[in-house]
Formats: sequence, C-alpha cells, structure tokens
Amino acid sequence: MKKTYDLTVGNPARLILNFYFPMLFTNLLQQVYNVVDTAIVGKGLGDNALGAVGNMSSIMFFTFGFSMGLTNGFAVIIGQYFGAGDKKNLRKTIAASATLSAILAVLLTLISSIALRPLLVAMQTDPLILDDSLKYGHILLGCIAVTISYNLVSGVLRALGDSRTPLMAIIVATVINIVFDWIAINKWGMGVEGPAYVTVIAQIVSTLICLVRFRKIEEAIPKRADFRPDMVMFSKLLGNGVPMALMNSITAVGCMIVQYFVNGMGLVYTSAYSACSKYLNIFMMPSSTAGNTLSTYTSQNYGAKKYIRIKQGLQICLTIALISYVLLGSVMVFGSEQLAGFMLTGSEQIKLASGFLIRCGIMIFAVDFLFIVRNAVQGMGKPFIPMLSGILEMVLRIGTIMIFTAGAGFAAASYAEIAAWTGALLMNIYAFVRVYRPLIADSGYRLNRTVAPAK
Repeated sequence: MKKTYDLTVGNPARLILNFYFPMLFTNLLQQVYNVVDTAIVGKGLGDNALGAVGNMSSIMFFTFGFSMGLTNGFAVIIGQYFGAGDKKNLRKTIAASATLSAILAVLLTLISSIALRPLLVAMQTDPLILDDSLKYGHILLGCIAVTISYNLVSGVLRALGDSRTPLMAIIVATVINIVFDWIAINKWGMGVEGPAYVTVIAQIVSTLICLVRFRKIEEAIPKRADFRPDMVMFSKLLGNGVPMALMNSITAVGCMIVQYFVNGMGLVYTSAYSACSKYLNIFMMPSSTAGNTLSTYTSQNYGAKKYIRIKQGLQICLTIALISYVLLGSVMVFGSEQLAGFMLTGSEQIKLASGFLIRCGIMIFAVDFLFIVRNAVQGMGKPFIPMLSGILEMVLRIGTIMIFTAGAGFAAASYAEIAAWTGALLMNIYAFVRVYRPLIADSGYRLNRTVAPAK
C-alpha cells in the first residue's frame, strides 16, 4: 500500500473516483449502522426510545459538527502543505492540529455535560423520553474526545490522499456496532445506554486502526520540536477551522429550532422526524462524500497552484451529485412508505414520514449540489462565505417553520429543509465564482477555457 497519494498529478477523474469509492463505502457503512441501530432501538425498545435517540440528533450535530468542522478545516491546511511538498510545515501543522484538538475535547466535554439537560428542556423534549435522551447524550458527549480523535486522525489520512484506511476502520467499527447493539438490547436487556456504550467502543477501535496506519507515514509524523507552540500556525489553523466549525454549529442551531417545533407537535411527530432525519443523512451521503473528496483534491491542487484541475474536479463531482439525485431522489419519492415502515411501527408516524420523504426527495438535488460547491470553496482555504451560508441556512430553517407550521403542520419541517438547501446553494455558487475567477486570471487562464497540452 502506498504511504501517501498525490492528487495533483494524473487523470483527475481516475484520481477522484479512486479516492471517492473507499470514502463512499466508509460513509455508507456508517449510515448502514445508523439505520440498523435505529431499527434495533425502534423495534427492540419501541418508538419512544427511538424518539429519545432521535431527539439528540440535532444536539449531536451541534457538538460533533463543530468538532468535525474544526478538524476538517485543519485537514485542508494539511492537504495544502502536502500538495506543495512542504514537509516541514506539514509536520508542524499536524502537531498543532493535535494540540488544538485536545483543547477542544476538554472544553466540549465540560460544556456539554453542564448544558445537556437545560438544552433538552428548552427544546420542549417530552417528559416521557427526557431521561432516555439524557442517558444517551451523556454517554456520547462525555466521550467526545474519542470522536474528535477519530475525526482528526482519519482527516489527516484523507488529506494525505488515503481514504482506504478509514474504510477498513469503519468496517470493523460497523460490525462491532451492529452485533453488540443487538446483543445489548435483546440479550443483556439494556436500554438506550447500550447502543451508546457500543458506539464509543467501536470509535476507539477505529481510531486505533487509523493511528497504526498514520505511524507508518514517516514524512508526516511530527517530531518533538514540531509540538512547540507556534502562534502563527495556530492562527492559520483556527482561521480556517473555526469558520467551518461555526458553519456546522450554526446550521445545527437551525435544526434544533426545527426539532423544537416538531417536539411541540407531540411524540408521534418526534418519532417520525427522527426516522426522516436518519434517511436524509443516508440519501445525502453520496453527494456529501463527493464534496469531501473534492475538498481534499482541491486543497492539494490549490497548494500545488494547479488551479485548472480544481475546475475539472468540480465538474466530475457535480456529475456524481447529479447521478445520486436521479437514483436516490427516485427511491425517496417512490419508496417512501416502505422506507418509513422499516423504522417505524405506528401507522400515523409512517404516514407523516412518508410525506416528508416525498417532498425532500423531489428537491434533494439542492443539497447534493451544495455539498460539492461548498467543499470546493473550503478546499481553497476560503471558509468565510460558506460560514455565512450556514447562517443563511439557520435563518431560512427558522423562518420557514415559524411561518408555515400553523397552516402546514409537520410538512413545514420539510419546507424548512428545502428552503435552507436552496439558499445556501446559491450563496456558495457566488462564493466559488468570486474565489476561483481571480486564480485563473492570475494564472493566465480563463474560467471557461482549458489549457492546451504542451507540444
């Protein structure tokens, strides 16, 4: 196995697809686990337990999304130094990323342990599921250092062009999750705390697998001197990572407000929305994976100053997103009842979830394309406008559900998603054009032309 993978040389389509598919299978396995986990909880413990776990999804997105955004921001800088062939700064960047991630883990653990109950109460969590939500949340948030460790190490590997090792790690973690989730609930008689503990154990195993692989990449292993505090490097990493982290968390705030309105409708609606959220994550996955692939590809080529390859990569990943929309959007629209019935047991919940999936399936192309364009901008180290698009998503989600809940009821939750996706897509298209045009102009190219091959 090659130690690193240079995405700045060679056929862009071949490079992107070779990187994309292992990453797709990695994310697919994670989502398969999420769906199976949801089914095990829903069928084994009932719709209320499912509602309790699903009720935590927006809070998890807020905290885990913040940490993932930060580490993804770090990975962009790592990828740029790798693409530029700057091994000294590559090692220093990885060392500084590890230091900042450790600080983040301590802070998020303390804050989440204090704020979880007040936040769940503020979200109008039904008293019937409050205790289970707290059990589930305290375990996962109390072990957030494990999640951050995995995100950092796997992000570093991907920045160096290795998407296969995270795949192997997730294969092992998924097997652990599915097998022991079922055992914890059906054999050991545990409640929602069972799947939470199993998730933490599986993440520890996957982190160790990635660490073993990273230790073999000698050129990237930081030396003791690389860990000396470097305020310039800290500033550069935080300047790219914090906007990406805030984008995720700001978006999550909008999701939490939507959850607040859904919870106010009753427990039936909470359970239906929980299932719908799981399915949205699944059907967004091929395009979100293509976006993450493009981020790594773009960061390396941006560091190497090969800007025309960025446009080629964008076109390839947009094609992936279009294919995903046609195939998976159709499944959401025409298979909505079957999908809802797989996770839910109540007829009313199934009917509500089915309608949600149809409406979002028609318009999911907006978020598919959003993932691609936004990651291209972030991969060039320009996270500010994508962060603003996160604010726009939050505003559109909150505004839409506030306006339409009275007349449309539960359907307003799907309208809120569609409005947020569309607004953010338009803003990020503007951002890409604004960032990319000057690069091509400075390099002597035009945006709508390709470079003639040298003779």
